[in-house]
Amino acid sequence: MQINRWIAAAAAALLAGAAPACAETILFVGNSFTFGANSPAWKYRADAVTDLNGEGIGGVPALFKRFTEQAGLEYQVSLETAGGRTLNWHWENRRDRLDRAWDHVVLQEYSTLDPQRPGDPAGLVEGVRRLSALFAARNPKVDLRLMATWSRPDLVFQKQSPWRGKPIATMARELRAAYDQAAKVRPGTRVLPVGEGFNCAIARGVADANPYDGIAWDQAPLWSYDQYHASVYGYYLEALIAFAEVTGRDPRTLGRGETAATELGIGGDMAARLQTVAWEATRPGTTCR
Repeated sequence: MQINRWIAAAAAALLAGAAPACAETILFVGNSFTFGANSPAWKYRADAVTDLNGEGIGGVPALFKRFTEQAGLEYQVSLETAGGRTLNWHWENRRDRLDRAWDHVVLQEYSTLDPQRPGDPAGLVEGVRRLSALFAARNPKVDLRLMATWSRPDLVFQKQSPWRGKPIATMARELRAAYDQAAKVRPGTRVLPVGEGFNCAIARGVADANPYDGIAWDQAPLWSYDQYHASVYGYYLEALIAFAEVTGRDPRTLGRGETAATELGIGGDMAARLQTVAWEATRPGTTCR
């Protein structure tokens, strides 16, 4: 089985080199929040992206790819993901797969930053320092983005954590502050406000603040059954924010008939509402985060 995975990874690497010359390259590095765990996004259009681990994952990178295709853009999309891992783990264990020239790189840290010390940004800062140096050595002009993740209802409403009993938006805002700190490691690094996008969805009534007390029929369940990982709606919003930030395109132009939403069972009205949330969350000076 391990041999087959290495063969698949090698084949994926060869395919990566066969992309159209005009296509921009983008790499997503992260964990289950990137590959879409607990949702149909996990294996979505896996053949459209290059999984450097050869595991047949589509996830948020494949959603991003589908959006760019509909926008008439050419991106060669790759991913390197491992569930429950930190950025430092990727640097220590997978940097041989990452060490090449990329036009864009998106990095996503563990959901609480440090698994042993939730909320501590030190590991995130160190992981960004290590990986940004790796990528910049290959391409000094690499566009580096950090994906700030969402509040976890399980840690806000049920489990012991630094965020227990606080407003649901607090965790995402504190995570964003940590990512802002890490972004200072390399000038020009920008943060993708995914967690704050979840906050915007709640503020605008598109999603419910507490999934444990029920969700109205016209609201999207942003989290999976474990109230930890995202649902397909949450991953859709995550990908929309990445699309808006990396490409500079207005996600609302994808429209009610957007293909990925249709294929994943997201209704047209909700797709349009999530596109509007993504647009608002990425506007400078927005008040909904």
